[in-house]
Amino acid sequence: MAGTESKKSPVPHHILVIDDEGVVCLSCSRILTAEGYSVECRQEPRDGLEVALSGEYDIVLLDVVMPEMSGLDVLKELKAAGVSSEIVIITGYSTVQTAVEAMKLGAADYISKPFTPGELVMVVQKVLERSALMRENVELRKKLESKKGFEGIIGESPSMERVFKLVQRVAPTHGTVLITGESGTGKEMIAKAIHNLSARQNKPFLAFDCSSLAPSLIESELFGHVKGSFSGAISTKQGLFEVADKGTLFLDEVANISLETQGKLLRVLETQKVKKVGDTVEHQVDIRIIAATNRDLQKMVAEGTFREDLFYRLNVIPIHAPPLRERTGDIPLLAMTFLERYRDRYEFKAKSFSPQAMRLMEAHAWLGNVRELKNVVERIAIMCESEIIEPHHLPPEMRHAQSTSSSAEIPDTWEELKDLKRRVSESVVGNLECRFVIRALERSQGNVTKAAENVGMQRTNFHALMRKYRLTSDGSDMKGPPRAS
Repeated sequence: MAGTESKKSPVPHHILVIDDEGVVCLSCSRILTAEGYSVECRQEPRDGLEVALSGEYDIVLLDVVMPEMSGLDVLKELKAAGVSSEIVIITGYSTVQTAVEAMKLGAADYISKPFTPGELVMVVQKVLERSALMRENVELRKKLESKKGFEGIIGESPSMERVFKLVQRVAPTHGTVLITGESGTGKEMIAKAIHNLSARQNKPFLAFDCSSLAPSLIESELFGHVKGSFSGAISTKQGLFEVADKGTLFLDEVANISLETQGKLLRVLETQKVKKVGDTVEHQVDIRIIAATNRDLQKMVAEGTFREDLFYRLNVIPIHAPPLRERTGDIPLLAMTFLERYRDRYEFKAKSFSPQAMRLMEAHAWLGNVRELKNVVERIAIMCESEIIEPHHLPPEMRHAQSTSSSAEIPDTWEELKDLKRRVSESVVGNLECRFVIRALERSQGNVTKAAENVGMQRTNFHALMRKYRLTSDGSDMKGPPRAS
């Protein structure tokens, strides 16, 4: 059919046509059957109503003006009976008033006589896509309501199911856990889940980012100090080990601890005793350590930057948090979860994602993992002014990925080819630049000055690239709309 792309389905959709004109029924049947749909026709409105009440049809094409019973009356009966079929009104009286009245009564769309084969197919495809989207979102919401995630962690992929089983297995024990994984994969949430499912759940859970303080201050934070032990120690202070007694201490980015502090941490793990900086007395503590890192500790051991004995003491129970690109099946559920949270908090207009938008999100690399997805959904929710999030609402890098990878986009003119080449070049270079900055930040543990020095750039130029791709010092995505390049 000229101008219309066929979308035949291996499982045909069932369509019922109710129209008193035999020529319309025959025309609809021929057009839609050629597209792979299963079509039935009824010329008597009451007969059509009786058949439609079975609810076995995906779409009912319904004429407005018929003898004995109007199409709007049939529509009212079907909606009153709770029939889930989508209703498309066929009308030769294409006034706005007729269309508005039909839509108010629950019609999904309408088409005016006379219509072309392409117009009919387009309306049917649009209604079926919208119906599939609504069903998908209903299923997602049911999942959100019935399963709020494993201890707040959303995921149904095999890789996450393995993580959940490991957490359930190790939580009741006292074993030390080492959680590995890229930035933004939810390592702290896994640590909290272990604590919440353990016998220590009613005791403190404290998290400490080992990259947040200078090495000289980490010992004071972890072990505490006595008054006068160093300049500025005006009073005795408890360390996190003592504050978290009987509970759990989560050491995030443990690879950033200096070798000297590593030795003291190893002693605490082995003896369950802690000594404040400047003190001579050790204090007994009962604490579970959960450590996390986005770096390769075994490689650091080989390089001599991480103690081998501490590595084996921390790595009693290893758990790997998979990156989002290895669990793309979780993206729709995660995206809807975040969207629902932001809607509840801010009353945003956006309610769901179109199938095309979701496919683009599933195809995205998500270098910042779940943290990046969460920030992107928040940004989209703020900026989107419609109920359904479409591809044009997504960040440019996702839209460009579609346009540059689509085999359907074949230019027809030399000017279009040049434009496509320019966009392909910008997309590829932009992706490389973004990955380049993230890798540099990872190698420098978030130190922007060091990252710039390591790659041979001035700090101002490096920081400009960070702003361009809206990256924070930990390599994650900033909030807010992207900066124009």
